[in-house]
Amino acid sequence: MPRKLRELRADLRKHGFVRLKGRGKGDHEVWKHPTGARVGLDGKDGQDAKPYQEKQVRAAIEDAERRT
Repeated sequence: MPRKLRELRADLRKHGFVRLKGRGKGDHEVWKHPTGARVGLDGKDGQDAKPYQEKQVRAAIEDAERRT
């Protein structure tokens, strides 16, 4: 069962990412870590995350951990 987008956003917050205000159009948003790692997400909180979104979030978190 796919995870919800709200869960991916919670994972990003937990690992120190913040949403950049004014970035992205519509449902699109950019998340940035203080180390410079970035990831983009789109969709509403209750939607199922697509496999590529889960992979991108996981990769961004791993990238941020490598940079610290």
